[in-house]
Amino acid sequence: MMSRATVQNDDSGIVVNVPLTLKKRGGRKEVVLPQAFSSDSPMRPSHQEALVIAIARAHRWQKLLDEGKFGSISDLAREIGLDPSFAARLLRLTLLAPDIVEAILMGEEPSGLSLMMLTKQLPALWDEQRTIFGLTPPNCPGTARSTI
Repeated sequence: MMSRATVQNDDSGIVVNVPLTLKKRGGRKEVVLPQAFSSDSPMRPSHQEALVIAIARAHRWQKLLDEGKFGSISDLAREIGLDPSFAARLLRLTLLAPDIVEAILMGEEPSGLSLMMLTKQLPALWDEQRTIFGLTPPNCPGTARSTI
């Protein structure tokens, strides 16, 4: 693979070569341009929108439950028109390790990470989450356990 973009002009026309990689995102392949190209490109989202929306909703719903606006997950699910078990699985996203959330927001999540994967048997321990998703723990002091 080339390390930088090149332009060639010959008798047949102009040929532009741009290095790129493919990354699996949510079950589909996405072209990932080099940093120099991707920072200015409005066409490539920097994250998986579905994952970001799901994490934001989970935190909003958790706040509503914490504030007592809903007595239970079932009450919340009924109000928003979702199946209670699906709402409960989404709420577990509030237990994601902060560095995993940051990776998702920055578009640096592991290849193939999807909402389905995150909502299936998500362990409460952050180190176990990192192991499942193939991430290394951040170099910072603190606890590696989420609060339930």
